[in-house]
Amino acid sequence: MKSYGLFSAALIATGTLWAAAPAQAQDASWGCQVLLCAASQNPSWHGVSYCVPPMTKLITAMAEPGFSWPICEQAKAGKPGRENYEQCREGTKVGYSEHGRDGNRREPDRCVTTVNVCRDRLSNRRTGNNLDYRTVAGGRDGNSCIQETSSLRPRRADPWYFDIPNEQGKKQRFWFNLNY
Repeated sequence: MKSYGLFSAALIATGTLWAAAPAQAQDASWGCQVLLCAASQNPSWHGVSYCVPPMTKLITAMAEPGFSWPICEQAKAGKPGRENYEQCREGTKVGYSEHGRDGNRREPDRCVTTVNVCRDRLSNRRTGNNLDYRTVAGGRDGNSCIQETSSLRPRRADPWYFDIPNEQGKKQRFWFNLNY
């Protein structure tokens, strides 16, 4: 969807078009400007000259103490969500590579699967897979053929998202980033 079509549709959805005179995107509140720009997909907000000032203002404001995300009340989208990592592939689970000083887990940055290395060791050597193995305790002698392998989860290029309801109230997810 082109960004101008998105702006028109979003402005209508947010109720910022008036019957007397058509509104422009720059007439929207800052929260609606941010939402409109974040939802721009092709090109992203980086490629829409109108979007650079409100998004730059947002990025700057986020560094200030007491920052509060600007909301577009009319769009009923609320604050954005954030997911730094892609989903793990089917058959794996999310894992953690490290724990903090307080014992709590850090970010879920690994994809973990359980494998029978006795059966799979030869095939892994043949294919040259470089996987991290962790032995799962078990068996008579404390060793087990069942081990966990893990790999790094890919990071998302666009970790932020808004869930914006359409005309039927069904939410559509729009991913974006806050990189300059």
